[in-house]
Amino acid sequence: MTATSSRPGVDGDAVGLAEVAEMAGRIATNVQRVIIGKQDVVRVALVTLLSGGHLLVEDVPGVGKTTLAKALARSIDCSVSRVQFTPDLLPGDITGMSIFNRQTSEFEFRPGPVFANIVIADEINRASPKTQSALLECMAEHQVTVDGATYALASPFMVVATQNPIEMDGTYPLPEAQRDRFTARVSVGYPDVGAELAMVDEHAASDPLDTLRPVADARRVHAVVEAIRRVHVGPEVRQYCVELVGATRRLPELRLGASPRATLQLVRAARAHAALAGRGFVVPDDVQAVAVPVLAHRLLLGPDALTSRRSAPDLVRGLLARHAVPAPVRPGT
Repeated sequence: MTATSSRPGVDGDAVGLAEVAEMAGRIATNVQRVIIGKQDVVRVALVTLLSGGHLLVEDVPGVGKTTLAKALARSIDCSVSRVQFTPDLLPGDITGMSIFNRQTSEFEFRPGPVFANIVIADEINRASPKTQSALLECMAEHQVTVDGATYALASPFMVVATQNPIEMDGTYPLPEAQRDRFTARVSVGYPDVGAELAMVDEHAASDPLDTLRPVADARRVHAVVEAIRRVHVGPEVRQYCVELVGATRRLPELRLGASPRATLQLVRAARAHAALAGRGFVVPDDVQAVAVPVLAHRLLLGPDALTSRRSAPDLVRGLLARHAVPAPVRPGT
């Protein structure tokens, strides 16, 4: 039996799903002109964008973290701001502040760089935790409160933050509350020999970012994000997500498992992954594809995991391997 148009997110949204895949393909192609040989990384970035979330790019210096953030931002015709996080950066430098106007004898609010569609927070963990916390309200509620007044942020709104591993000199670990607000974390990694050779050939003479042009706009991205929220998630898949996240809280290797916010972000990312595949419904494969980037950075390892050199992604993959997968049920069948 085939799906009927009365089912949410299936035949009734077929045109919308085609537009999602087409727009995502344009953005991916644009970004891959700059980030060569990293299709999986670009896909996670797209899933995060289209799920209405925030992306954390973590890796050693020089592998293209900031380049990925810039390429994604330049692929969309929208307002973009960049904040270089430094130890002397203050919260008001991010959110904005009230400044006294001598002519009117009143305080006026001057918006900070967070008032943009895409905010690139470069090397976020070089600022103090106090300054990092300025993004907490922005990322969770899409608003800023300064001196008792609340200001709404643009829509869509996405923070793309880069950071070096905390072992690097001059860095602060991100607070748990801050990490939990990032939908996904991705590591760019070193390119393979072929990709690095192509990068040398193509990037030596000029910076490809200079020629990158927008292939989508903020209005279209906002419409796609709204359409993806209507992608159907069956009860068996919802149960699978809840059980998977709940299992992280019972792992003896962890000091802290994933939060209920992680469950919501996992479902949203799975919806976006399904839409990119041209489906109006989520299957367990979608959940498994996004589980590591969505869950791993939220977990705090305990002494046993550190001693045995088991990483958070390894623990998530172990859960995926052990956890029973529900049989996929297509809506309307």
